[in-house]
Amino acid sequence: MLVNTENLVPITEADKNFSSVIRVVEERGMAVILKNDTPKYVLVSFDEYDEIQAFRKERAKKISDEVDNIIEENLEAFMELAK
Repeated sequence: MLVNTENLVPITEADKNFSSVIRVVEERGMAVILKNDTPKYVLVSFDEYDEIQAFRKERAKKISDEVDNIIEENLEAFMELAK
């Protein structure tokens, strides 16, 4: 995953000056908090989080619907294999 270096915040800075992390989120949409120079946490606005959750829910529904279709289309074969 590519991360804009302007979004990176060391965990020590986040611990000492959390308002600077909030500023990064407000200006750039997200902050990536580094622990031992490795991306460890992502902070996003609640609206962004809500959009991510909605996307995940929609994607899970599409996958579930596709699985249901496959089962329905192949039910006879599955029943035969189960014997």
